[in-house]
Amino acid sequence: MKETFKAYLDLLRAHFLPAWPLFFCSGLVLAFENYGGFSWPLVLKAAFIGTLGFEAGLVLNDYVDRNRDRLDVEYSLTKYWRPFKERPIPSGQISSKNALQTFFLLVGITSVLIFTLPFPHSLYVFAIMLYSFGVEAFYQVKKRDQKYPIAQLIGRTDLTLFPVAGYLCYGQPDMTVLLYIIFIYPWTMAHLGVNDLADIANDRARGMNSITVLYGEKGTLYWIAGFTLLHFLAAVPFLKTLGTTAMYGFMLGAGLLVIANLHLLIKMSPKASLFALPLYHASLLVYAVSIILDYAF
Repeated sequence: MKETFKAYLDLLRAHFLPAWPLFFCSGLVLAFENYGGFSWPLVLKAAFIGTLGFEAGLVLNDYVDRNRDRLDVEYSLTKYWRPFKERPIPSGQISSKNALQTFFLLVGITSVLIFTLPFPHSLYVFAIMLYSFGVEAFYQVKKRDQKYPIAQLIGRTDLTLFPVAGYLCYGQPDMTVLLYIIFIYPWTMAHLGVNDLADIANDRARGMNSITVLYGEKGTLYWIAGFTLLHFLAAVPFLKTLGTTAMYGFMLGAGLLVIANLHLLIKMSPKASLFALPLYHASLLVYAVSIILDYAF
């Protein structure tokens, strides 16, 4: 029983769990700011929608790649993402059937919560959820046989829309939604490059055409630095809609990204990306918390 419990924690990447409701609710508090009002029940509901929905996407990721993941030859990234350092489906700790059942269970609970939102907010959020699962599966399959990074450019729109779904739990599609998308999308692309650089040995073994497989280590560094710069530029119009606390939060997050990029440019190796990856994750957490604090104070 204990080993099974640990396997499910690995499947869910449980040590990252606190980040998902914060990122999701950063969108929600922007809607409170723009449309007025506040509701603790809605905050709690949104937190569960965001958390369970994101976890479902992680399970789907593992299920779609269950056979390819058996070809892994290097385990540094697995140890980073999994609290007990195992991929539970390839290791046989969780069957493919049970993983798929877990996915549908999470989707079912999330859907019930979504449809307790008033219309049309329930429709907005449910549509984003379905789209996100679709492009997650597309991303995993398409990068097996692509010559250009189509899978990456389309696939990571799911993460881009995650805080947007939080916003639409209460707000309407508007300029804030567009600015948040423009702000966060380059970050997702840079982050993906860092992750791909760290996992280059496995992607080659799996036959996955990741950014690093397509363009090499040097090309990946250009990808990361270029999208990080675009992220900084996109922050300018987005931050104009926010307050002082969010501004300070962006400055701190941007500082972390600069450190990560300098380290990558100096070391120029997959190992260096294991230093940079948590800095990218920390920057996103700082952004989310600063947006929430900006509304609270």
